[in-house]
Amino acid sequence: MKKLSNLLITFIVVALAVLNSFRANAQLSDEFKILVEYLEANGNYINTEAPSMIKATEINENLKNSKYLVIDIRKDTDYDKGHIKGAVNLKSEDLIKYFDKKIKPENFEKITLVCYSGQSAAYYTGIMRLLGYNNVYTLKWGMSSWGKNFAQNIWTKNIKSDFADKLETTANQKPAKGATPTLTTGKTDAKEILKARAEIAIATAYRDFINKPEDVIANPENYYIVNYWDENQYNAGHIKGSVRYQPKNSLNFTEDLTTLPTDKKIIVWCHTGQTAAYVTAYLHMLGYDVGNLAYGANGFMNNTLIKNGEGWNAWTEKEINNFPVATKELKAPGCGE
Repeated sequence: MKKLSNLLITFIVVALAVLNSFRANAQLSDEFKILVEYLEANGNYINTEAPSMIKATEINENLKNSKYLVIDIRKDTDYDKGHIKGAVNLKSEDLIKYFDKKIKPENFEKITLVCYSGQSAAYYTGIMRLLGYNNVYTLKWGMSSWGKNFAQNIWTKNIKSDFADKLETTANQKPAKGATPTLTTGKTDAKEILKARAEIAIATAYRDFINKPEDVIANPENYYIVNYWDENQYNAGHIKGSVRYQPKNSLNFTEDLTTLPTDKKIIVWCHTGQTAAYVTAYLHMLGYDVGNLAYGANGFMNNTLIKNGEGWNAWTEKEINNFPVATKELKAPGCGE
């Protein structure tokens, strides 16, 4: 009888351990759903407003406006050589700390993140927007739009049309809805999960997300390629294997978000790589293995974009301004401590 009681107790203990383990695992796997539901219920940024860009002309017109803050996230050596007057130089990984501890973001009408091409700034702008900072913007085209000296080694140097004749017009279908990424922050509150994922995302160097067009075009089978364009543009020609996702709609949980694979690298591309950077930030926050195509379609079919005209976001010399440049340092106080 005593032996039977001991066996019963052992069975109960083991059963409770298994149950607790199941509950813990279920809780962790639910983090994705908790986070998505929260983001969609609180602005649904990626499917409504994104991208949030500002042009160089507006920044130049507001150089003396105290309600406009420019944060330059380029290397300090490049910042020192020339930057927008009044811009604060800040490391991208310090953005959250800077917003939380050093400034009152709500006091500014617009906070603009500036980088070399607009792509990395778009990624970090996406993260800050998801955190609720709705007055953060990206300088379109980055410092390349501010002056010719900035553009010559970035946009002007990297636009190409080498693969314009290697596109397809076949419409590739999305797969069935499937599994979602497993987030393991250990949090159960949506805001805490969001903050934890944002801290991971902000600490990740943007260069880790960049993929060269020639690599993706040569080996499309290695990736799940997402074309983030309208249907008429997609039908005109896209990278072989690309699956079209409609901007401002398809990444809703109830739409096509869960058709994205969790077992394959996702490459997102658009016209310039800037809108795709916002998408990259969002998907990375959700736990997907994702990357952005450097310079977007401008990196492999710039001449075609120019030929197609308005709405195709082609980089041309017309995007370059001749605005004043400052060289005096203005480092962000307290960051990098």
